[in-house]
Amino acid sequence: MKKIIYALLIVAVSLASIFVFRFYSQEQYNEELEEAIASSSRPDALRELLTKSDAKYHDDLAYLIIYMPAADRDTLPLHLLLENVEYAHHVRHHYSWTKAIPEEIYRTDILPYHVVDEVRDSWRKELYELFAPVVDTCRTMEEALCAVNSRIPLLTGVEYNTLREKTNQSPRESMRQGMASCTGLSILLVDALRSVGIPARFVGTASWHDNRGNHSWTEVWLDSAWRVTEYYFPSQLDHLWFMEDAAKANPADRRYAIYATRFGKSDDWFPMVWCGEDSTAVEDLPQTIGAENVTQHYINLAQSQRRQRIENGTHTELRIAGYARREATTHSSDRVAMGVDIFWGTEQMGGGLTAGPQRDMNDMFSLLLPKNNTYELRYYDVTGKLHTQLVTLGDEPMTVSIYQD
Repeated sequence: MKKIIYALLIVAVSLASIFVFRFYSQEQYNEELEEAIASSSRPDALRELLTKSDAKYHDDLAYLIIYMPAADRDTLPLHLLLENVEYAHHVRHHYSWTKAIPEEIYRTDILPYHVVDEVRDSWRKELYELFAPVVDTCRTMEEALCAVNSRIPLLTGVEYNTLREKTNQSPRESMRQGMASCTGLSILLVDALRSVGIPARFVGTASWHDNRGNHSWTEVWLDSAWRVTEYYFPSQLDHLWFMEDAAKANPADRRYAIYATRFGKSDDWFPMVWCGEDSTAVEDLPQTIGAENVTQHYINLAQSQRRQRIENGTHTELRIAGYARREATTHSSDRVAMGVDIFWGTEQMGGGLTAGPQRDMNDMFSLLLPKNNTYELRYYDVTGKLHTQLVTLGDEPMTVSIYQD
């Protein structure tokens, strides 16, 4: 009897589907749905969800069931899954920008109920109610994006702070604490954008080229292309403080490559470094979140921006050398690798490590910056005390020294 009911269920889902998955025939889709449900420890509950929910939600529910991580298929609260689909379906048919996007983008970058491995909580309804009033008067997706990203710290109460409880915080965890690091901020921004029908995905690297550690940010699907943004709306899309670091990423080395998450069929996986210790090999990290290697795109974008700035004559180089002591700055052996961040007002313009004692004296950390501005350097001395230093950059390249003592 159960087999007959299940067969009828598959037929019902097939008939209710408005769209056939781009990469699959209907037969393949039915087989994958059957396999996914059968692999779960609660197949009857999943079948009941599909049977009793409104037919207009069946296709989205089936897609999520097929591609969700196996652990979620066993444990995810099904009322949460249904609520997620209901609100995603609403914005799909409510906002003009969401109506216009391809079905594949809707499925992979608006519909999903999670970003990476964060706690699965009921974020979509809460964030929709926060941000719908902000975007309801917007005419375009770009206007809506700007509206969300410029107001998200105020509306959620979440600011950047490394004192947060953990790295991979869910939206509710970050909002409860009022703080998150770059990973938590990126999860929150992705979910806030998705809640009002803006396709967004989580992007990051396990480590920058100079081993300063990982970083996470966000991309949005705008005008048929993925654009780079970050929590705290930057002055321009794609022009973020880490672009020169991104230009030095290595697409062939998973630790130094850049990945964008992908829900659905994927041939690669996202390196979630927060799941391991400092000594954990990147290949030993969990491989549960699908991803796309987007490193070459970032290299090309960053190099193009650099060429354009040099040709336009709007930028010049600020070079920074780090030394152990003020009285010893003559030899390579006097130098130390020091982390330094560069700010223009409240906007971070870049960051990196100064060259250590094994590097040539002419080899310095450098950054291409807009001319005729005053920048603030932030770095820590050997005792852990934060130092700041103001630097006025004119028309010509400039070299500045910072000291560990």
